Amino acid sequence: MSTSANGNGAGHGSLAATRPTEVSKLDRVVIRFAGDSGDGMQLTGDRFTSEAAAFGNDLSTMPNFPAEIRAPQGTIPGVSSFQVHFADYDILTPGDRPDVLVAMNPAALKANLGDVPHGGTIILNTDDFIKRNLTKVGYATDPLEDDTLEAYQVHRVAMSTLTQGALAETGLGKKDAERCKNMFALGLLSWMYHRPTEGTERFLREKFAKKPDIAEANILAFRAGWNYGETTESFATTFQVAPAKLAQGTYRQITGNTALAYGIVAAGQQSGLQILLGTYPITPASDILHELSKHKNFGIITFQAEDEIAGIGAALGASYGGALGVTSTSGPGVALKSETIGLGVMMELPLVVIDVQRGGPSTGLPTKTEQADLLQAMFGRNGESPVPIVAPLSPADCFDAAIEATRIALKYRTPVLLLSDGAIANGSEPWLIPDAGTLPDLRVEFASEPNADNGSGEFWPYVRDPETLARAWAVPGTPGLQHRIGGLEKADRTGHISYDPANHDKMVRLRQAKVDGIDVPDLVVDDPSGGKARVLALGWGSSFGPIGAACRRVRKLGLPIAQAHLRHLNPLPANLGDVLRSYDKVVVPEMNLGQLSLLLRAKYLVDIHSHTKVAGMAFKAEELQNLFSEIITGVTTEAAK
Repeated sequence: MSTSANGNGAGHGSLAATRPTEVSKLDRVVIRFAGDSGDGMQLTGDRFTSEAAAFGNDLSTMPNFPAEIRAPQGTIPGVSSFQVHFADYDILTPGDRPDVLVAMNPAALKANLGDVPHGGTIILNTDDFIKRNLTKVGYATDPLEDDTLEAYQVHRVAMSTLTQGALAETGLGKKDAERCKNMFALGLLSWMYHRPTEGTERFLREKFAKKPDIAEANILAFRAGWNYGETTESFATTFQVAPAKLAQGTYRQITGNTALAYGIVAAGQQSGLQILLGTYPITPASDILHELSKHKNFGIITFQAEDEIAGIGAALGASYGGALGVTSTSGPGVALKSETIGLGVMMELPLVVIDVQRGGPSTGLPTKTEQADLLQAMFGRNGESPVPIVAPLSPADCFDAAIEATRIALKYRTPVLLLSDGAIANGSEPWLIPDAGTLPDLRVEFASEPNADNGSGEFWPYVRDPETLARAWAVPGTPGLQHRIGGLEKADRTGHISYDPANHDKMVRLRQAKVDGIDVPDLVVDDPSGGKARVLALGWGSSFGPIGAACRRVRKLGLPIAQAHLRHLNPLPANLGDVLRSYDKVVVPEMNLGQLSLLLRAKYLVDIHSHTKVAGMAFKAEELQNLFSEIITGVTTEAAK
C-alpha cells in the first residue's frame, strides 16, 4: 500500500455515516488485537496497519504469536496478538501499552490485561466468555461480572453471534461463518478511527479470488462490524488521527524481512551480479526466502536446501562462480553455518549472511526477539576469523543495511554478517521508496589477465589491492587465470598451500587488517542540549526506537541526554573511543546479557552502564525513560522501584 506524503489522507470509503457521534481528535493511538492463534489477529492487525499507512499516518507495529502452527486453543500460550501504533507525527516504537485492547476470548484478555493502562478501552467478544474457556485460563469468576474490569472502559460485543447473523444468508456453515469474526472486529475499529474501507474490501477479494464466497463472507462481516459501530449506542465517540507530516515522497508500509529482500534485489541490480540465495527455512527469517523467490526477473535465484550447511555452501559456491551468494537464517542456523563462513574468510570471497536473531539458546523462543548473537557473529568460528558486522535499526532501515552489507562484501571480498532480529523482521513502518538513481554503484571488476610479477604469466589469487587489501576475484574458466583456493592456509600472493609459520602469521594479520580498514562512517551523536548532556545512551539494532523514544521523554522533563546508535559493529567507528570518553556515563541497553558492553569495555577501557533484558520482548520506552532519568538525576523513580 503506497501513499504520497502530501498532507492529504485517503478517502474513507463507501460506508456513509447515518448517526451523529462525537469526534475526538488524537495525535496518536496504540491498538492491540488479541485472540487465539487461529482467530486471524495477524491478518486483522496487518489490514488495519495498511489502511493507516494509506491514510498517511506514521506507524510502527509489533506482531506477537506462538511458535506452534496451531497452539493449544483457548490457552494463554496460544494467544496471538498484533499491536499497531499510529500517529500524526514521526514515532519510533510500536508503543508501550495499548490504548485499546480487542480481546477475542478470556485467554487474550488475561494475557494482555496487565499492559492496558487504567482508563484504557477494552472491546470483548462476549460469546467466548463461557465457563469452560474461563476455567481453562484460571478465571474463578467471570471478569465480565466481577470487578476485574472496573478500571477500564469496557465494550461488550457478541462478535461471533453478530458475525453469524450477518452471514446467515450466505449458506456458510456456523464454523466457517464464525471464522470471519476477525473481520467484524476490523470493521468496528475501522469505524471507530475513521479508517478507509475500500482497500480492505479490495484486498479480501484479491486474497480469496479463487473462493469468491469466502471473500464476500469476509466483506459482509467487515461491513457488519462497521455498521455495528455506527448504529449501536455503546460507542458515542469516534476518533481521528490526522496524517503525519512526513518528508515529501512516495511511501509504502514495509516489514523488516521484506525490506531486506528488496535491499538484496537492489544490490544485485547495482552490482550487475546475479544473486543466489542459498537457504533453509527458519523462523523468523523465512519471509526473506518467500519474498526473494518472487523476483526471478531481477536475476535472483532462490535455492531451498536440505539443511543450513547446504544452503550456505551453495551461496559460497555461487560467489566462487562470480555471482553474489546470500544466505538467511537465525541464531541456530549461524551455528551450523560457522564452518562455511570460516571457509569464506579463508577464500576471501564476498558472501552476505543474514541472521534474524531470536530468543535462545538452542531452539529457544522461535517467534520472540533477542539481540544475543553479537558475540557469536564476532567470534563464533574457529581460528582468527574476522567478519564485518552490520545491524539495521528499524524495518525500513533493513533496505539500506542490506545494500551496505553487500557493498562491504564486494569491495573487501569477505563474508559479512547482517544482524537483524525478530522485532525488526516482523515489525513494519512506512518506508520512503528511494530514487534508484541515488543508490550506490556496487559494480566490481573481475580479474581479466595474469598478475604475477615474476614473469611466469601466472595468476596469483592473493595479490591484494593496496587500499582495501581485497584480493583479486577471478571467475573460474577465465583463460589463463587458473588458480587454487580452498580451506587450507595459502601462501601470500601466490595462493599455494603453505604451512610456513611466518606466512600463516602474515596472512592472519592481513585478513584482520582488511576488516579493520573497512571504511565506516564516524558515529553521529544526537544532543539537542548543545553539549550539556553528561550521559550518553548508546544502542544497536532494534533498540534504536525505544532508546530514541525514551530520550525524547527525558528531554521533555528538562533533563539533557545524548543518544548515539551503532550500525557498524565490526569494525566500530573510528571516533567511538573519543565519543565514549567524552561523557561521564554511557548507558547501553541490550536484549542480551551485555554483549556490546563487554566488547566496549575490553576495547576502550571505559566504564559502561549495561542495562539488559532477555524476556523475548523489545524494550519499552517507559522503562528506559525511568532508567535514564535515574542515572541523570541519581534519584530512583517510583516506576523503577
